[in-house]
Amino acid sequence: MSTAKPFWVFAYGSLMWNPGFATPETQAARLHGWHRAFCIYSEHYRGTPQKPGLILGLLPGGACRGLAHRLPRAGYDAVRRYLWTREIDNDGVYKEEIRPIHLHDGRVVEALVYLADRRHRQFAGKLPAAKAAALVRSGSGTTGTNVAYLRNTVAHLRELGLRDRTLEELARRVEAGSRG
Repeated sequence: MSTAKPFWVFAYGSLMWNPGFATPETQAARLHGWHRAFCIYSEHYRGTPQKPGLILGLLPGGACRGLAHRLPRAGYDAVRRYLWTREIDNDGVYKEEIRPIHLHDGRVVEALVYLADRRHRQFAGKLPAAKAAALVRSGSGTTGTNVAYLRNTVAHLRELGLRDRTLEELARRVEAGSRG
């Protein structure tokens, strides 16, 4: 865990709707130089080692819009430990870094950002759409189904007025395959 003390965390997937801690402030935010992608095999939260799901990570290029949650000053260390356990300890497929993010109100702040570790054995990279949809349809782990994870991400982006055409297309493929 980094010894730096950023007071924000950038949320681009399940941290948007389930941060797991009381945050004193949440704002729409943008991270430059990275984009969200279903690029990580999930063997814990949304799948199993025998039947992995597929979860989001951040990959180089473009920009990612999501939310920024401010970490509380009281209980800061406990929240940092919680985030480390949630994002790093279980599978180690994310790398915690501190990056500048742009908040909706115009501020630029340093934030914890969880990037996909492209050297990790669970790194899937960019998969063909049909394979990604099949993994999402069949994935289920300790925090629920992979389909619910995808639906929640798309729904929360829409609530923010954001479109992620890649995720929307994946959701269409998953739904079409579920009916087929």
